[in-house]
Amino acid sequence: MSSDQASAGIQPAAPDSVGVGHHPQRKDGVAKLALGAIGIVFGDIGTSPIYAFRETFAGHHKLALDPVHIMGVVSLIFWSMMIVVTFKYVTVIMRADNKGEGGSLALLALVNGRTKNKRWSRGIILLGVFATALFYGDSMITPAVSVLSAIEGVAIASPSLGKLVLPLAMAIIIGLFSIQRSGTARVGLFFGPIMLLYFAVIATLGLISIAHTPQILWAFSPHYALEFFALDPARAFLALGSVVLAVTGAEALYADMGHFGRNPIRVSWLFIVLPALMLNYMGQGALLSRLGEPALESPFYLLASEHFRLPLVALATAAAVIASQAVISGAFSVTQQAIQLGFVPRLRIEHTSAATAGQIYIPLVNWLLGVMVLLLVIFFRTSSNLTSAYGIAVTGAMLIDTCLLTVVLFRLWNWRVYYSVPLLALFFIVDGAYFTANLTKVPSGGWFPLLVGFIVFTILTTWSKGRQLMIDRMRESAMPIKIFIQSAATSATRVPGTAVFMTASPEGVPHALLHNLKHNKVLHERIILLTVKIADVPYIVEGERCSLEDLGAGFHRMILRYGFIDEPDVPLALANVHRCGADFRMIDTSFFLARQTLLPSSHPGMMIWREKLFAWMLRNAESAMEFFRLPTNRVVELGSQLEI
Repeated sequence: MSSDQASAGIQPAAPDSVGVGHHPQRKDGVAKLALGAIGIVFGDIGTSPIYAFRETFAGHHKLALDPVHIMGVVSLIFWSMMIVVTFKYVTVIMRADNKGEGGSLALLALVNGRTKNKRWSRGIILLGVFATALFYGDSMITPAVSVLSAIEGVAIASPSLGKLVLPLAMAIIIGLFSIQRSGTARVGLFFGPIMLLYFAVIATLGLISIAHTPQILWAFSPHYALEFFALDPARAFLALGSVVLAVTGAEALYADMGHFGRNPIRVSWLFIVLPALMLNYMGQGALLSRLGEPALESPFYLLASEHFRLPLVALATAAAVIASQAVISGAFSVTQQAIQLGFVPRLRIEHTSAATAGQIYIPLVNWLLGVMVLLLVIFFRTSSNLTSAYGIAVTGAMLIDTCLLTVVLFRLWNWRVYYSVPLLALFFIVDGAYFTANLTKVPSGGWFPLLVGFIVFTILTTWSKGRQLMIDRMRESAMPIKIFIQSAATSATRVPGTAVFMTASPEGVPHALLHNLKHNKVLHERIILLTVKIADVPYIVEGERCSLEDLGAGFHRMILRYGFIDEPDVPLALANVHRCGADFRMIDTSFFLARQTLLPSSHPGMMIWREKLFAWMLRNAESAMEFFRLPTNRVVELGSQLEI
């Protein structure tokens, strides 16, 4: 809610108060969607080979370059991909879609809708919100580490150009965030083919290296991962903090499910991405087995012959930019969902494509991310330093997803205990081990995503709590509508036209209506008390959009329902209403909004500093007029003061 959001009529809807949501039909074939998924979904996990394998051996917890450690790390990477990505996300969690949509907020809305009025419902909400908060920390680190690690290949291909790595990385990042305003629809057409070429190249390079050292293929056996832990348990545990870099981006498969569908993502992962990644990781392992220490500078780039390294740098940089673009677009989408679900104030959202609703641009989010990514590059300077901060946000979000999955298995799917418990035990052990191993990174950089996560978590929960307190205070002071109609409708002067009073509460008299009568001494012939509700489903079918109640004397109460991915358009919705005495004509319709000024008080609810934070967000939020697409020349705002 913004400063007028409480009275401007937006609030989450109870799940049983809405019709069944649906997802727009995807008419493209599986092959075309799978190609699109390769270009968008797999950018993050696809660029991990550039730095993940190197950091496992050359990072803060160095490993010996002997067969036990090399085979053990390759085996850990393979089984991490199989358990975390293939089994947990692709096979299990992607079945928990919210009307086709995935991601932490979609899963939270799905789970929360089935646990209303439960004592542990608040804990579930806080977990889901914290996973979302951690995502913002991850979305700052991913572009920095992806672009910087790719550009560092310049120094490998031509050592004399090493001084250009930092300026080139900063220039690419500035350019990347600068083009967001114009949209990525056209550029996105090339993402799939570029990433397909990238995966083909890294698979080929890995295959050539494996051909020289075929014994690396034995690493498919979990025996080598177990042997690693048996012979060197402390270093094996610490190595998990770097091994997990190979599966960063796994949550993107679930989050982007709504754009491409479950099957295209599964096809892309199982038949293209997973084989390409494992061939490359095994190729890097084979290279280290042959060359030892000299190959540790960059086993990814040293897989290529000398004359092919600069083209590989260009291709890897393109892949890194695509990975960064996917994270930035994801930040826009998550923010839009958070706004609709009542966790973030309304922000200015620009649509960059007339054909694709999901192509959006949020200036504030874009430039905050851009500034933070640049600061990360300047502060950490190398991808190796950045990987110290990378992983803790991802593993934290993965652990939270497993917690939410627990509710899904027992409350939504009603799985039997002897199926659910072993499965959840496996996921909790793996996710818990990775998260705990990454906690060792906190002193050397892991504090950054945690700090960002806690700041964002504070903002999200403060806004949600303050919005609810604001609605409660307004409801307490609201006059019953029947009494108002009986007293005012017969005595006030009625003027031609329609007045729409937007209110968050479907009960009582809106403050804007009381102020209008008090100051202008008139009522319109037709008065609509309008509330916009956001449901726990992504989309609401058009036939279930509007409900209407005739209150008598020209008064009507209307509720418009939207999913958390739908884009509210009040004039368009009113144009489709033909059950309110007469059709709506914008030239005869005025919209009345109340803009509250908050006064921090001693009322129980929030601490004073949180009340002041909420009031500041309220003052700086986007106007309801733009958010609901109201005609600018038909809006009247009336101010009032409110204590929370």
